[in-house]
Amino acid sequence: QVQLVESGGRLVQAGGSLRLSCVHNVRNFNTNTMGWFRQSPGKEREFVAAISGIGEGAAYADSVKARFTISRDALKNSLFLQMENLVPEDTAVYYCAARSYSGRNSPYVQEYDYWGQGTQVTVSS
Repeated sequence: QVQLVESGGRLVQAGGSLRLSCVHNVRNFNTNTMGWFRQSPGKEREFVAAISGIGEGAAYADSVKARFTISRDALKNSLFLQMENLVPEDTAVYYCAARSYSGRNSPYVQEYDYWGQGTQVTVSS
């Protein structure tokens, strides 16, 4: 059974930093495209960042570019999201996602096959 488990979300003040982690149990995910998405109450799930399995690097939503960094550690079967200079608009449940194959980065929810349960990030003003 595929599992993706996020952690690291908490309440933080504006301007602060957080590091989210996602541990998975599928070794192939280390070379598949993986991403972070977020969802606020009443809003659709939106793309945050993705890291490609084919070496094209990372992709980011414009709203987080230069503030967030996605990375992964194959030895730990883990995906990370380093978030800096947080603003209240970053408040959301953050989800880790994986595609079932390697390929280009994708910002589309429907192109990811596996999802974690989410971790809550709350940024106070």
